[in-house]
Amino acid sequence: MRVNSKIKLIGFFLSGFLYLGAQTEPIIVADDPIAALLDSLASQKMFDLAFSKPVIPKTNKFHYTPDSVPRFDDYTFQTRIAKLDVNSPFDLIYNEHVKGFINLYTVRKRESVSRMMGLSQLYYPMFEEVFDRYNIPLELKHLAVIESALIPYAKSRAGAMGLWQFMYPTGKMYNLNVSSYIDDRCDPYKATVAAAEYLKSLYAIFNDWQMVLAAYNAGPGTISKAIRRSGGKKTYWEIRPYLPLETQGYVPAFIAANYVMNHSAEHNIYAAVPRKTYFEIDTVIVKEQMSFDQIGQALDISTEEIQYFNPQYRKSVIPSGGNSMCLPKAKIGTFLTNEKEIYAAIQAQQTMQGMVPVAYKEIKKTHTVKGGEKLSTIARKYGVSVADIKSWNYIGRKGIRAGKKLTIYVPEKIDNDPKLVVKNEASTSDSSASKDDKLTSSVKKSEFRWHKVKAGESMYSISKKYNVEAETIKDLNKMKNNSLKPGQLIKLPR
Repeated sequence: MRVNSKIKLIGFFLSGFLYLGAQTEPIIVADDPIAALLDSLASQKMFDLAFSKPVIPKTNKFHYTPDSVPRFDDYTFQTRIAKLDVNSPFDLIYNEHVKGFINLYTVRKRESVSRMMGLSQLYYPMFEEVFDRYNIPLELKHLAVIESALIPYAKSRAGAMGLWQFMYPTGKMYNLNVSSYIDDRCDPYKATVAAAEYLKSLYAIFNDWQMVLAAYNAGPGTISKAIRRSGGKKTYWEIRPYLPLETQGYVPAFIAANYVMNHSAEHNIYAAVPRKTYFEIDTVIVKEQMSFDQIGQALDISTEEIQYFNPQYRKSVIPSGGNSMCLPKAKIGTFLTNEKEIYAAIQAQQTMQGMVPVAYKEIKKTHTVKGGEKLSTIARKYGVSVADIKSWNYIGRKGIRAGKKLTIYVPEKIDNDPKLVVKNEASTSDSSASKDDKLTSSVKKSEFRWHKVKAGESMYSISKKYNVEAETIKDLNKMKNNSLKPGQLIKLPR
């Protein structure tokens, strides 16, 4: 969601529709820039991580051939939408504007719809749970289809972010914080709660769900102006001619999304198979700072997959302070079972490298723009990027001006317990001592000690070095075989 923006990231496609005279079929512009952007996002590696290979069923409900693209007449479309309207608080109608979007979804963007249907198995149950709690129509879950194509890290050219496309100022109004390390607008759950709160507040103003949709796109101020220009009309279709071009296509796109997500089988469109559904993932609170690389090593999961399930973390780091981590349930179970050992291993790894385990906090500062200052100059002053400053502040097309106050987050290191430091005196006084002996003396005592696997080492050589049976090492580390990797940390009994 964003206000006063003329380009929507995903789903509206309205610039691709031109209507000539009384033609019944909309002419779709081949090089529609928004449709092209959707194609670009759909081909990203991160988006592909959401799916197993797409599956085309050998048989389907209507016995179509796999490459069949069914077409229907206006009466069929009108009848199907009328049935949806009976059980909906929205005024779901069928007209040429809606038809244009239905044709786009069911003909040109069939593969994208298949992927969105797959992603809906991950996000829709959570959307419904939140919307039910706020007592708003569950059909609004389809709004994320036209906002972001259900891509949690989607970013518009204007800077709107996440599943629900919040701009920075509106996100701040609904407790979506943005810092160097975290962007809550990309947190699927937090952003959905914010969207529910915002939608409910818009309904309190307009008392009409179609007007709410228009206001979500254009902002309540723009809708109020359109009402005045229309002579006091109060429904979307009455004020539509007075709305921005983008918003004129917003409600038709929403109606079409409702139709397609409910009648995909009739159009021979089936969901791509998601790697995980909503009921196959879980969340845990992380007590200490951890990088995605460290999590991946501990839980045997790729950093790309961690990033997919945790798109709110901007630097592949989960900061300390009780932040959440979302992963497949099996990985969450492994984490909880070995939580203390994982934290200890991370500290041990840092200690082995002669480093104090370092965490970061962010100091919020306010910078007042001086005459002649540029964003690049301000970014260099605080050691941040121009993109960071833009994400923390709403900066319009005209850029910054003297007197504007900018929020800047400056990272500051927090040193942990100094007892964990490997002291230089200890490392130089006994050159024959191994790093593992120094680790034992520097890490807080526990029932384990740690060994970092070196190139060329085997399970046999390590077991002989520490006089520990290989089977004991395997059992302690829950290893299925003797395979080891250089740099791997393994537990050993004291």
